[in-house]
Amino acid sequence: MHFGDCTYTEIQTHARSGGLALVPTGCTEQQGPHLPVDFDTWFAETLCLAAAERAAEAHSVCALVLPALPFGPTPEHRGFGAGYIHLPHRLHQAVVAAVLDSLAEQGFRRIVIWRGCGQHQLDDVVARFNEDHPGQARAFQPPMPYHEIWCRIGDPGVPGGHADSFATAIALHRRSEAVRVEQIVNPHNAPVDWEDRDLDFSRYSSSGVIGDPTYANAALGAELWATAVDALAQTLQAIAATPLNRQPKDT
Repeated sequence: MHFGDCTYTEIQTHARSGGLALVPTGCTEQQGPHLPVDFDTWFAETLCLAAAERAAEAHSVCALVLPALPFGPTPEHRGFGAGYIHLPHRLHQAVVAAVLDSLAEQGFRRIVIWRGCGQHQLDDVVARFNEDHPGQARAFQPPMPYHEIWCRIGDPGVPGGHADSFATAIALHRRSEAVRVEQIVNPHNAPVDWEDRDLDFSRYSSSGVIGDPTYANAALGAELWATAVDALAQTLQAIAATPLNRQPKDT
């Protein structure tokens, strides 16, 4: 299922047979004192690989997962002084656009961008790509389902936002050795203005955590993980069945 594990002839066969290309976009940025800075990148790629496997088994949908892009725009994390690699939005958009063009040149007709960070602003990139490839190739950018999953499986009363109980529970389930458990504390930060164009997390949190990570545990993480994998696998199924001139429902 991993693009990087394939030979070029295998990738060519996959593209010509109508398989999906799945592009995870990650980030390198602070995740509070208890999670590693590659969490978004790790989570995006690991989830995409698991969902691609589930989509193949349950829905007979073939999706080839590219290596996650490890860097993205991270201006809201600069105030913590370390742990980030910042790509300006225009540069990030140009990189993603080049990835989409490369995949279309190889014959991929349906390309899915799976964002590892809610701050990735790629709507214009997707729209331009689709305008340039009518009836030939289409890019899809499904909405991130994590808040809905947390409200359904976790506790909607627990504040979240970044390095919160959702992310921490997933990490405890899938990557427990990377979690600094003794550093999991509730920072009691103020609500964040997510519409702020100059968002700076350090104005809201001294630790880098937005929300409360203390409700996390590995058992909860297992439920959240399974639900997220199923959600993405179902999204891939819907995209595979969608005509190139129309977006699937809810994506």
